[in-house]
Amino acid sequence: MAYPLTVTHFLERAAAYFGGTEVVSAGSDEVVRLCWRNVAARAARAAEALRTLGVGAGDRVATLAWNTHRHLELYFGVPAMGAVLHTVNLRLSERQVAEIVAHGGAQVLLADADQAAVTDVERLRAVGVEHFVALCGGGRAPRGWLAYEDLLADASPPATWPELEEDLPAGLCYTSGTTGEPKGVAYSHRALTLHTLAICLPDGFGLSEADTILPAVPMFHANAWGLTHAAAMTGARLVLPGVHPDARRFADLLSDEQVTFAAGVPTVWLEVLSELRARPRRLHPRLRIHAGGAPSPPSLVDAWARELGVEILTGWGMTELTPVGMVTHPRADMSGWDADELMSVRTSQGTPLPFVEARLVDDEGSPIPADGASPGELQVRGPWVTAGYYRRDAPESFDGGWLRTGDVATRDPHGYYRIVDRTKDLIRSGGEWISSVRLEHALMALPGVAEAVVVAVPDPKWQERPWAFVVRREGPAGGEGGEVGATGSGGDLATNDVDAAEALLAPLFDAFPRWWIPDRVLFVDAIPRTATGKSDKRALRERAREMAAAGRGDAMSTVTGPDGAATPPG
Repeated sequence: MAYPLTVTHFLERAAAYFGGTEVVSAGSDEVVRLCWRNVAARAARAAEALRTLGVGAGDRVATLAWNTHRHLELYFGVPAMGAVLHTVNLRLSERQVAEIVAHGGAQVLLADADQAAVTDVERLRAVGVEHFVALCGGGRAPRGWLAYEDLLADASPPATWPELEEDLPAGLCYTSGTTGEPKGVAYSHRALTLHTLAICLPDGFGLSEADTILPAVPMFHANAWGLTHAAAMTGARLVLPGVHPDARRFADLLSDEQVTFAAGVPTVWLEVLSELRARPRRLHPRLRIHAGGAPSPPSLVDAWARELGVEILTGWGMTELTPVGMVTHPRADMSGWDADELMSVRTSQGTPLPFVEARLVDDEGSPIPADGASPGELQVRGPWVTAGYYRRDAPESFDGGWLRTGDVATRDPHGYYRIVDRTKDLIRSGGEWISSVRLEHALMALPGVAEAVVVAVPDPKWQERPWAFVVRREGPAGGEGGEVGATGSGGDLATNDVDAAEALLAPLFDAFPRWWIPDRVLFVDAIPRTATGKSDKRALRERAREMAAAGRGDAMSTVTGPDGAATPPG
């Protein structure tokens, strides 16, 4: 039958067959316990409330929200009414938020109370946002904002949801802007449905009604890797970590709610591991964890298995893939392999999910042999892989119907892919991308800077952090060069150089998220060149890594903004 594949089905199924199953929304001072029946009813009221604000079919509805039950209600209510949910990364700068909201075309913005309090309303009004709704009760809504709970109280839910075509857009998410300005990816109902079916498979995340799912990955980041949709479709119990979650809250929720599946970037699980070592909790014997967004260190996978008996799954995905493309599981015929061989499999990016096709090609587009050693550009295609960017032409991102991922990988004879490098000198920090090119352009636009190069340096907590090499316009720094941190202390430069670095970095805090700001500024006489005259980033990267390994500036391991508050990436 020509049956439309829509997100609406997930919500109706959850309410009809698993209506009494809990949906837990945690916070620092309260825990809200609803059930799927409540979520469905509130999602319907949210849709009606949005209609009263003028939202219709195809309109974009933007959110600046954490993983809470109210955000979950919008995850289903907005697409089920025929509109498009545009989740905005709340860690972006105000300028970036305004640009992304303007490009997406949203006329309504819904934000958690903490985000509403710091949102530049006038800037957003200037780009077309007409209504601002705080996801709270009336007593907590800032001046000029409508209160979400008040809108729901006045709304009468529709008797039925509209019938929708499966190719209509349901969600919109923007990339991190790693190769220029952020690019929008629109997710159709069909793409979301097929992606959900695939990740629930045993060789995906293996999810079922018997699970309790904790998405540690933000819902504003690539659909929370599909876990909210998967929980509704399977009728699983869902635990949302709330506003400003940290390692202690994640550890508490894993234990208190007896979570059986959780997902987040490796840095989260490094911190949770430390918390569990310091204050042990009782974990569910079936708990398993998916670590994605960055390669997982073997030491992390080993520690969770050895100390806590918890398996960590790895994988690979992108915003452009809705987002999961690969998941790692050792195969049955590998049961006799030794520990090192199995660890190599477990820390790979895995094999593609059904219907996702992958290939490796060289610079000329020729296939790369599957020998586990020869690298090539990873390209993918499939029913939940984007065919183009929202309101933007980007032919350089596609190759004859294949998405050029920008990742360099190998494939072994068993079909397991491993990311070994990345194109365009991107920096992966805390599961998020940082564009070295954009930082370099911003630095070189500043007075007194002749040239700047930003490179990735390994970091024990965030995988990588950016360091900047800068040539002054007024003359050389002298000698070997010195370093200062974004905190404006330490290093072996004179005080005026520390002040110079502070002044250098200050404008960047308005243009970029604080976790993008380089941890170190190293003033040098000149930037080394390759044979073709380009900046030799490899030489600078090695130099920075040697300095990091030697412990220079070790006390400056966090990034601080003008308010002095440390801000981690990711």
